[in-house]
Formats: sequence, structure tokens, C-alpha cells
Amino acid sequence: MKRDKIIYWVSTGIFSLLILMGVGMYFGQHDEVVKMYESFGYPPYLIYPLGTVKVLGLIAIWTNKSKMLKEWAYAGFVFELMLGAGAHISVNDGGHYAAILVLICVIISYIFNKRIYKEEVA
Repeated sequence: MKRDKIIYWVSTGIFSLLILMGVGMYFGQHDEVVKMYESFGYPPYLIYPLGTVKVLGLIAIWTNKSKMLKEWAYAGFVFELMLGAGAHISVNDGGHYAAILVLICVIISYIFNKRIYKEEVA
């Protein structure tokens, strides 16, 4: 049980920090992110809403107030990271490694969140 909680908190912390670093780029280095989005063929008006939704997703995961919101947040991160990795692979810029690393952390966090919750209920 203790090992599961440690793995959960470490993986959740790592993925949260990496997501927040990306969000920081969205708002702090907006011009660079616009160039990146345009190279993917994405409209740059998605940058601010996506950054905002990522922060809300992290809040849903960390506060643990609603199981449904937490599930949706995990699903949203998985979809976003898979699509982001695919976009980086399509333009061959090497950015997919970070997306895959964060995706692995999200999956580990989700699995161990389920283990912890199952043990607490049982």
C-alpha cells in the first residue's frame, strides 16, 4: 500500500510538473508556441484554451473532489498527449519524446490511483 502511494505521488508529481512547464510556455513564450502550432497545421487560437484546460485537469486530479472529473481529466491528458506525440512525429522535430514520457507518467499515475482507491474501499 505504501509503495503504491509513493509511486502514485511521484508519477503524478512528475507529470504535473511537465504539464505545468508546457503551460508556462503557452503563456510565457506564446510566439514560439504559435510557430510550433502552425508547423503542425493547428490554429494558434487553441493555445490559450488548451493551456487553461490543462491547468483545470491538474486541479481535478490533485483535488480528488469528483471521481468523474478525475477520470475525464486523465482521459483528456491521454488523448492530448497521444495527439501531441503524433503531431511531433509528423513534423519530425523530436518533441515526441517529452510527450511520450509524460504519457507514461499519466498512465502510471492512473493505474496506481486505481490501486490506491480500490485498497481504501476494500
